[in-house]
Amino acid sequence: MHEGLYKGSIKSKITFMSSSQVQQALKKLASEEKSQILTRFFKTAKGEYGEGDVFIGVVVPEQRKIAKEFRDLPLNEVAKLLKSKIHEDRLTALLILTYKYPKLEQQEKKKIIDFYLKHTAYINNWDLVDLSAYKLLGEYLIDKDRTLLYELAKSKNLWERRIAMISTFTFIRNKDFADTLKIAGILLQDKHDLMHKAVGWMLREIGKRDIKTEEEFLRKYYKKMPRTMLRYAIEKFDENKRKFYLGK
Repeated sequence: MHEGLYKGSIKSKITFMSSSQVQQALKKLASEEKSQILTRFFKTAKGEYGEGDVFIGVVVPEQRKIAKEFRDLPLNEVAKLLKSKIHEDRLTALLILTYKYPKLEQQEKKKIIDFYLKHTAYINNWDLVDLSAYKLLGEYLIDKDRTLLYELAKSKNLWERRIAMISTFTFIRNKDFADTLKIAGILLQDKHDLMHKAVGWMLREIGKRDIKTEEEFLRKYYKKMPRTMLRYAIEKFDENKRKFYLGK
């Protein structure tokens, strides 16, 4: 941060924001104990979905505070955070984008979305997807063609497939279920447990708003569904109804 430029009696304050400032703020809150817990929770061991991810032990509410403080961080500096090996750096970068996005004009919003899609390689854990996809890509596509989501749903990259599914949460909240159901159909036989959970979760969210629509989908596909996906989808059902679907 730097102060300068006096013009007459008026003092103008110029603030320079950098990715290193964000990293310093995060490091001040780092916890070795929390780091060890998060490292295990997010499956970072060899062969697991989060292999190699590095945690310094900063919880999400603390990251949100920092992201709000640095919401005006330039995109080139956000990119530096997003490319960091440290998980909290990447999540804070994405949270910054979610705080930037709503206040922008449409042209600037498109820049954020283009940036997001360009950097999906770094949006590489389920919390990174879940806390950003529907708030950014979902919001952007609410009144636009959604072909992109179908392309992402067929990606070889697990996280791009999850982005496709979770982005539809915005549509669900607007009681628009068609794309969620179509993408769920595409992902029905996905091999990864994290996709089973994502699809089941979105189906459950439909059911909270329109149980008939969810059950129409379930009646058609429940016998083919992976068990985890089905359990997530019917979590809020009464016991008898859960038994029916689990009985197959």
